[in-house]
Amino acid sequence: TEDDRPQVKKDVDYEGGMGVSIGRLREDSIFDWKFVGLAHNTLRGAAGGALESAEMLKALGYITKK
Repeated sequence: TEDDRPQVKKDVDYEGGMGVSIGRLREDSIFDWKFVGLAHNTLRGAAGGALESAEMLKALGYITKK
């Protein structure tokens, strides 16, 4: 992993602009986790990017039922 990712110039066209890049994942005492997410809003849309980010975090085990 790279500590400075995602970056717009390097990651905006990930998966042809339909992918979501998530990086800088770190534990947080208030929100449990913090991260930086990048999605191409003109192709994916903000809501679609947020939904795909949540689905990926759940699949990786970062989002669980309490």
